[in-house]
Amino acid sequence: MIRIDTVVFDIGNVLIRWDPRHLYRSVFTDEAEMEHFLAHVCTMAWHVEHDRGVSFAENAARLKAVHPDQAALIDLWGARYPEMTPARVPGTETLLRGLKAAGHAVHGLTNMPSDFLPVLAGVYPELELLEEMVVSGDEGVIKPDPRIYEILIARTGLDPARTLFIDDSQANVATAAALGFAVHRFVHAEGLGDELRQLGLLSPP
Repeated sequence: MIRIDTVVFDIGNVLIRWDPRHLYRSVFTDEAEMEHFLAHVCTMAWHVEHDRGVSFAENAARLKAVHPDQAALIDLWGARYPEMTPARVPGTETLLRGLKAAGHAVHGLTNMPSDFLPVLAGVYPELELLEEMVVSGDEGVIKPDPRIYEILIARTGLDPARTLFIDDSQANVATAAALGFAVHRFVHAEGLGDELRQLGLLSPP
């Protein structure tokens, strides 16, 4: 059996919570109205262009041309983006620090707007423990496109067969598995911790 010696973390909703509702609940007084806005104006299909590297200003301008009456709410997406990441995912910081303390290589592969990682790391310093971080907004390609995984492989020299890839998205996990990674579909830190111990990456609690 091949021994795992490297771990790759997704960031959003694995290490750090991310959801635009964390921001827009402070703006909308009606939950249904907020959900309609997120389903029909600032949608995930629109937001994914930020993850591809399109600037907030450019992407907002396109959307405001279609929804001029929503301009102020659209602009909040860029102006107050950090409010979408209000807290750590419980338990995963401890696992990350445990992996580093045990001497394992740990890297990051995330769909994230360009230049946001330093902002996030200023609030959550454990992100600095990730030795190599590949950010989709910097590369112009997003998971689950195999090309962004190949960028990480090339930069780190990691062997996918000796690497555990962790992500909350089934599509992202499926691509990693197809490339030869060991994979973990993240649901909560307890399940991830169990798998890390089963793989011998962490000692029993």
